Amino acid sequence: MKRNYFVVVLIFIIFSVISFLTNIINPLIPDVMKSFHLNKTLAGLLPFSFFIAYGVMSIPAGMMVEKYREKKMMVIPFMLACVAALVFVFFPSFPVYLISLFAIGAGMAMLQVTINPLLRVSGGEEHFAVTSVIAQLFFGGASYLGPLLYSYLVRNLPDPSEDGNIFLHTLSGLVPTNLPWISLYWVFAVLTFLMVLVISIIRLPRVELKEEEKVGSWDIHKKLFKNKYVILYFIGIFTYVGSEQGVGNWISKFLSEYHGFDPQVVGAHTVSLFWGLLTIGCFVGIILLKLFDSRKVLIGAASLAIITLTVALTGSGNVAKVAFPLVGFFYSVMWSIIFSLALNSVAEYHGSFSGILCTGIIGGAIVPLIIGAIADHLGLRVGMMFLYLTLGYILSVGFWSKPLIKNATII
Repeated sequence: MKRNYFVVVLIFIIFSVISFLTNIINPLIPDVMKSFHLNKTLAGLLPFSFFIAYGVMSIPAGMMVEKYREKKMMVIPFMLACVAALVFVFFPSFPVYLISLFAIGAGMAMLQVTINPLLRVSGGEEHFAVTSVIAQLFFGGASYLGPLLYSYLVRNLPDPSEDGNIFLHTLSGLVPTNLPWISLYWVFAVLTFLMVLVISIIRLPRVELKEEEKVGSWDIHKKLFKNKYVILYFIGIFTYVGSEQGVGNWISKFLSEYHGFDPQVVGAHTVSLFWGLLTIGCFVGIILLKLFDSRKVLIGAASLAIITLTVALTGSGNVAKVAFPLVGFFYSVMWSIIFSLALNSVAEYHGSFSGILCTGIIGGAIVPLIIGAIADHLGLRVGMMFLYLTLGYILSVGFWSKPLIKNATII
């Protein structure tokens, strides 16, 4: 089949947009708490509203792709995200924000299910491993840049004349002066609308899924849930995404509350570094996985993540600014290892199993909410110690997993 590298580049851009809309919640939490007068439990509802949509949409989205095909299933999510962003900027309140986040999250779940098979076909099955890594680079790069854009906007919008560019002047007239962070959702509305236009006019290749890649019926899902390893790996994905968002969402608030750092500057920069090092760690992980059994790499990564998290929670402010991003570095290999161990532990129904695993992304909804609830009663430091449970489970995966196929190494 002829490869379509324009579509490959488009998918890389889509990964960037998904990341941008997903992980921008991390640096926003201190401002949202201040703007809407929230306690930490209510603040935990922000990632909850977004990531719970993955639990609702991942499996149905796989079935919808087979029925409606890829193009519609790429246009609809961006239209949904655009409308949700516009509704929020016109009616900025906490309840509307939660509804908007859920709608955007549902759209991003639909996109995730749609674009991975499309990337395999457009770039070539033989190159899928490489194009997947590049896609993750784009994803991580957007997560790194998002907090920097947030910091730039909230610092310059109150007095756009100092910068003197039309971008700031336009946004300053569209957002309330006391809510400059809402300007990001104007950016999202424009960005997602442009994506709708671009996808609408291009021609996409038809994706022919292999039998094992197809999302099966509910009966197949029920059969898989009778396999204990399906449940165990679902919990593995749940705890990984929960651990990732449990740190990313609370870094800025922690640095502000315990060390007095400005969340719009130092907090946003540290969140940016967290995602930046998580991205860089992916490349280090590729090398390690060519040298060692993936289970050993997972054990090492989880152990070092626990150590650096402890340093971040108990050290000085300057130490925490370094340790939190290092936690991200050690997180970097966890998703891919857990996912690959899971798929390599069952002999059939990989498409359905992938949908179940993606549903585990709801960990990003539940864990930050639990941390916020604990923090309201015992303090944020104690709340973030809940992550020892999730990281402890990830560590255990390296000991009990028994894949049918092990990762290939050169030694």
